[in-house]
Amino acid sequence: MTLKDRAQDQFTAVETELRDVSRWMYDNPEIAWEERETSARLAAFLGDKGFAVDYPAYDLDTAFVARTGSSGPEVVICAEYDALPEVGHACGHNVIATAAIGAGVALQGIADELGIRVTVLGTPAEEAYGGKVDLINAGAFSEAAASMMIHPSPMDVLDPDVLAVAHIDVEFHGKESHAAFAPQVGINALDAAVQAYVNVSTLRQAMYPTDKVHGVITYGGGAPNVVPALTKMSWYVRASTQERLRELHDKVVACFDGAARATGCTFEVKESGHTYEDLKSDKVLAELYQANSTALGRPLTRGADMDSSASGSTDMGNVSHVVPSIHPFLGINSLPAVNHQKEFAAHTVTPDGEKAIRDGALGMAWTIIDLAEGDRWGELGQSTKDA
Repeated sequence: MTLKDRAQDQFTAVETELRDVSRWMYDNPEIAWEERETSARLAAFLGDKGFAVDYPAYDLDTAFVARTGSSGPEVVICAEYDALPEVGHACGHNVIATAAIGAGVALQGIADELGIRVTVLGTPAEEAYGGKVDLINAGAFSEAAASMMIHPSPMDVLDPDVLAVAHIDVEFHGKESHAAFAPQVGINALDAAVQAYVNVSTLRQAMYPTDKVHGVITYGGGAPNVVPALTKMSWYVRASTQERLRELHDKVVACFDGAARATGCTFEVKESGHTYEDLKSDKVLAELYQANSTALGRPLTRGADMDSSASGSTDMGNVSHVVPSIHPFLGINSLPAVNHQKEFAAHTVTPDGEKAIRDGALGMAWTIIDLAEGDRWGELGQSTKDA
């Protein structure tokens, strides 16, 4: 029996449990930094399977680390598990988490035979703040030779184009007054917020197709009969590279400045969480994953063949700039539903969603086996975009 056969058998032995965990996560979504029950359950699952578990880990209350293998190069498999407000697991982190721990279990015991260390890393707050950046800064990837995760999607993509993103909060400050009796002595902060939105919309004609700017008013005032003295907005600014992101960021802030000047308000801009970097998919890891995914009946489309304007962002991009990484998309037959819709969340607990758990777990486990058996470590570090 080959090591891949053994890995498949070990995964199959826990597959029903993983499906149950995924459905439990779907029914019990927890948002960024609040994933207490979820992280505890995932950490306990791996501890019960023989992993050495630290929980919490790296001074983050909802992070965990689970290790198997005693020596050799380390591969870090990332598990995400935070949900979105209002729409739950509409980005499929229940599939991501269970595929990650499934890959780890598939390699339990085999890691020592391969002469490697396998770490399943629980990474909180991907949706809003960038928990992986905190983990990078804490040293979680300092010994890693490679890192990987999978992500559910409407389609299969090996090396997706993923954008850099900055999360911006802006406040406009004006002056209260009676909105009917003496509006002329007030300074309307809601007018500034509305003008800022219009300014950004006007900027769109000068954006590249891969530039994305979107925002919401999170506080628009307290009462209709009071001129608002304070309004708050949250914005995401995305671009294909960090260099372009800096340029676009400055243009968006100029939109806020113009709105403040036009209305007589002042404004403050604060970064919310970490800036996410664009994703660099490692050439060797991608080639190995493609071969294994094809063997599982799931050949993947190349990112270069997709519409590059249709993309999101992830803090796995930051990981990919410090450790050779991959982040394939696995389709769950969700169309017309797409990520961040409730209908997409519902698809994660269908047979197609459960198949993505299996294909993702085995695709990653088999890729790690090939990497170790072929001693390909020295070839890592070349981006698919550079190849």
